[in-house]
Amino acid sequence: MRFNRRPFAAVLLVLGIGVASVADAVDITGAGATFPYPVYAKWAEAYKAKTGSGMNYQSIGSGGGIKQIKAKTVDFGASDMPLKPEDLQAAGLMQFPAIIGGVVPVVNIEGVAPGAMKFTGPVLADIYLGKIKKWNEKPIADLNPSVKLPDELITVVRRSDGSGTTFIWTDYLSKVSPEWKQKVGASTAVAWPEGVGGKGNEGVAAYVQRIKGAIGYVEYAYAKRNKMAHGAVQNKEGHFAQPDDDSFQAAAAYADWKNAPGFYQILTDQPGKTSWPITGASFILMHQKQDKPQTAVEVLKFFDWALKNGQKMAAELDYVPMPDGVVKVIADAWKAQLKDASGKPIL
Repeated sequence: MRFNRRPFAAVLLVLGIGVASVADAVDITGAGATFPYPVYAKWAEAYKAKTGSGMNYQSIGSGGGIKQIKAKTVDFGASDMPLKPEDLQAAGLMQFPAIIGGVVPVVNIEGVAPGAMKFTGPVLADIYLGKIKKWNEKPIADLNPSVKLPDELITVVRRSDGSGTTFIWTDYLSKVSPEWKQKVGASTAVAWPEGVGGKGNEGVAAYVQRIKGAIGYVEYAYAKRNKMAHGAVQNKEGHFAQPDDDSFQAAAAYADWKNAPGFYQILTDQPGKTSWPITGASFILMHQKQDKPQTAVEVLKFFDWALKNGQKMAAELDYVPMPDGVVKVIADAWKAQLKDASGKPIL
């Protein structure tokens, strides 16, 4: 396939990707995970102001993002559940991590402030298994002697759509609860033993805010933005960690991106006294063989710019940007894996 190389002049500089001028503005489309949506929206706004190019992202859940990229209805997909190397190969896809964040339990209990409640993984699993029915039952009360717990039923809220946030949550529960692992397991969609379903992080947050006595799980940016009462969670070292970019970074420090085939890394239940135990990365999916190489380069321009210039915006929303060394590894993967229809690298 032959195509005009002129717009790629900036791409060939340094590591290969330059920001287009406003005159060369090209819009790109993506769909998938709701977990990173707040930071992707922020990046898109800043990038459009800088370049004139828009990034239109549908926050539909990781399951939808995987389906849409496989169907080639978007330029990139996004998933918080990394695809295994063999699944990437079977679908002709490559993936790379774009951002790291944390999933947090959120509650609607009168008088309970953010961070005041304490949970262990097994207690969270038993709540979601339907074994703990009321807020003042002994397993919760023993962890929270200074919190006034009501004698009221717990309403479990979970995702109704295919969700990478659900994958992170259920992967964590599977690691800390043998019963959860056996009966439910970890995936973007599971057979929930309990609860009402909300669509997206937005839907879960809305349900928890409306239902007295509710508990749910959302990406931390949603909890913070909506001033929801999140809980502290006991980590692998026995410390009750609070969610923030430092505790997410502490967990992410154990990732070995350079040696992970297909960037396959799961960051739940990591060691470290300050690590947040329900940490996860969000991934971008692209076809290795690009029918529209110029459009693919525009996608890479956006993420190259975001990974290098979007750190402050990410930190403001309590996400962890990818370290500089990892950004270089990602760029090398783009060069090696993304090709046009004739098999030539697009960069």
